[in-house]
Amino acid sequence: MQGTIVIKIGSSSLTAENGRLDAIQLENHVEAMVYLLKQDYRIVLVTSGAVAAGFSSLGFKRKPKGIAQKQAAASVGQSLLMQAYMDAFKQHDYIAAQLLLTRADFADQHRFSNISQTLGELMKRGAIPIINENDSTSVEELTFGDNDRLSALVSGIIHADMLCLFTDVNGVYDENPFSNPNAKKYSFLSEVPDALLKTMDQTTSDVGTGGMYSKLAAAKTAIELGTNVFIGTGSGKEKFADVLVGKGDGTYIGSFAKTSMSMTKQYILYHSKPRGSIYVDNGAAEALLKQHKSLLSAGVVKVIGSFTVGEVVDVRRENNEIIGKGKVNFTCEELTLLKGKNSAEIARVTTRSKKTVIHRNFWVAM
Repeated sequence: MQGTIVIKIGSSSLTAENGRLDAIQLENHVEAMVYLLKQDYRIVLVTSGAVAAGFSSLGFKRKPKGIAQKQAAASVGQSLLMQAYMDAFKQHDYIAAQLLLTRADFADQHRFSNISQTLGELMKRGAIPIINENDSTSVEELTFGDNDRLSALVSGIIHADMLCLFTDVNGVYDENPFSNPNAKKYSFLSEVPDALLKTMDQTTSDVGTGGMYSKLAAAKTAIELGTNVFIGTGSGKEKFADVLVGKGDGTYIGSFAKTSMSMTKQYILYHSKPRGSIYVDNGAAEALLKQHKSLLSAGVVKVIGSFTVGEVVDVRRENNEIIGKGKVNFTCEELTLLKGKNSAEIARVTTRSKKTVIHRNFWVAM
């Protein structure tokens, strides 16, 4: 197996000027993915386009702005979009599988784990998972913000080698290349600088929901999860293959060293909802951040919130600065009694076998 690639295709790369789904563009994307599949790569596709594909069928002249109108358009467009993908892949004797996700699927640890298992089983059996946000039933409008962020989170779940954010712009520039012809293009970035992120325009197009800001923010997340990123465009059946050999028309972002974050830590950092806060002294903070040690009760100075064993809490310095998140081995009541105590003192208070407040394997710095 060559590797695993997450490809995100935006609405602007799937629709015609009138807003309808462009079957020719979609088939061209599928042909390029099939070219990769035949080279023994595994692919997960994150696709936009449901709202854009459906709104004209409901009589809208352009993409609607209201939540109910968007959800109605998505409920029509999602089936049209998926059928087009399934037909296109079937022409090449491949099976496509649909997964509609919401943030709630990531927030629940059991459902989060099921996403990973389902994706793994589909790819093992040669199917191409096609993922989109479940816009038609989401409680909040586009709850991931856009599919750029969703694709970054998916790349972490499957420990992908590369995330390809395919768009209609050939990479990242220091300024808007459409308004400034002298804008400088970045061919490679080892990371996403905060200064560059702040300069990006967060406005969206009439067709898509995300601009370059959302792609850079997604790239930042993907890199933290251990996946390298390409932002750019291309044409022809070898356009995705070109990306993997360094010939892509765009910007490469990342260290390109093979690292990954465990599923447990991904859940803790990006998807869990803290149930309280643990305040620690400077010695404990340094041990966590610089020495990669577990948190012991001797370093705990204050406990806030209501939590039980195995739930996630924020960890803060005494000045209220958040330094990370982790799963606790004690209830809030137990920890209130144990804070500041050393191992010998703990042994006199509890017979619990686990003496660490947060083990380093269940801790993530922020």
